[in-house]
Amino acid sequence: MTRAVTIVGPADHGRRMSLEEFDTAQAQEGRLYELSRGVIIVTDVPNTRHGLTIFQLRQPLGVYAASHPGVVNVILSGSECKLLIADTESERHPDLAVYMTECPGEDSTVWAAWIPEIVIEVVSTDSGQRDYEEKADDYLRFGVKEYWVIDKAAGRIRVHLRRSGRWQIRDVTSGKYTTKLLPGFELDVDAVLAT
Repeated sequence: MTRAVTIVGPADHGRRMSLEEFDTAQAQEGRLYELSRGVIIVTDVPNTRHGLTIFQLRQPLGVYAASHPGVVNVILSGSECKLLIADTESERHPDLAVYMTECPGEDSTVWAAWIPEIVIEVVSTDSGQRDYEEKADDYLRFGVKEYWVIDKAAGRIRVHLRRSGRWQIRDVTSGKYTTKLLPGFELDVDAVLAT
């Protein structure tokens, strides 16, 4: 017997759904879809400024990865990866995810087990609460070691550092940001916040 395919579209914003069903659903094109605490969240494709900020982040990370073989395995964007967080019935598609370990497999189950060391989100006009609260909690539960929230309106990068099973929060507003996870890496905070 063939199982019916669930189609998710803009009208499903706010609809409750299980993580299992959402993970196998097909999404209508033209919007972005996440499952947040068992509720479908539908958002518009971000504006070009959002994309330029991600480019400003991906570029130095890519240069770092190329010049430090063996440290970074891959840097993926939200359309290239997903984080399946069973504890909260959430499926997240971060703006950028830095994986330092190799992918543990080839099938769709890897997204419940392959944990990026660093996750980055760029705040959009309607994503603040999700980025600062819900996603921070989800990424902590999932095992992420650092979570960066790029908030240009607030003029800061809020860095969440995993310490003893909790987030230690540090706001960076200018200069260079460095992390022990990427020895020798420097992020130009002023350039990122200026895009």
